[in-house]
Amino acid sequence: MNLWFRLTRLLLSRPWRRIAGPGETIVTPMRVWPLDLDINRHVTNGRYFSMADIARTDYLFRSGAYKVALAYRALPIVGDNWGKFRKELKLFQKFEIHTSMLGWDDKWVFMKHEFRREGRVLGTVIMRGVFRAGRDVLKPQVFIEALGLPAASPDLPHWLAQWSASCDALSADLRSAEQPQLAG
Repeated sequence: MNLWFRLTRLLLSRPWRRIAGPGETIVTPMRVWPLDLDINRHVTNGRYFSMADIARTDYLFRSGAYKVALAYRALPIVGDNWGKFRKELKLFQKFEIHTSMLGWDDKWVFMKHEFRREGRVLGTVIMRGVFRAGRDVLKPQVFIEALGLPAASPDLPHWLAQWSASCDALSADLRSAEQPQLAG
């Protein structure tokens, strides 16, 4: 439930938040609340992904990407997430999520969410996603051009390209598992 409160707060504060360029890192301040905790009394790993969703919404609004999405009646869809956690966040601690776009390919946009407290990176969530308009997936170039970014993506780090390829391989495995098994 507190994620709805965070989202509502974010949307209500939007008129007073600084607009940022799509290539900038956007900082979303947050605090740890009781419903964010697991039995170890620190933020549960699943909550990091949910809080990254809120920060990504902040990014969409502040970068202007939501205007492009509205024009095409498109919705953002997360394809894959990956998290790395280094230090814990505890009850009532303030922290920030630093959200940036790492780059894109012919289908996916890659984003990074760094969870920081007192200048230290505590964890990172990496996401690849698309914008879907009905059954169609909009090419990232539609957004890149509309937002005034260079047509060519920044070079993706080797580890990110490998992760994306492994996600594609897992998707292929899942699709084959969904096919009816033919009796031999």
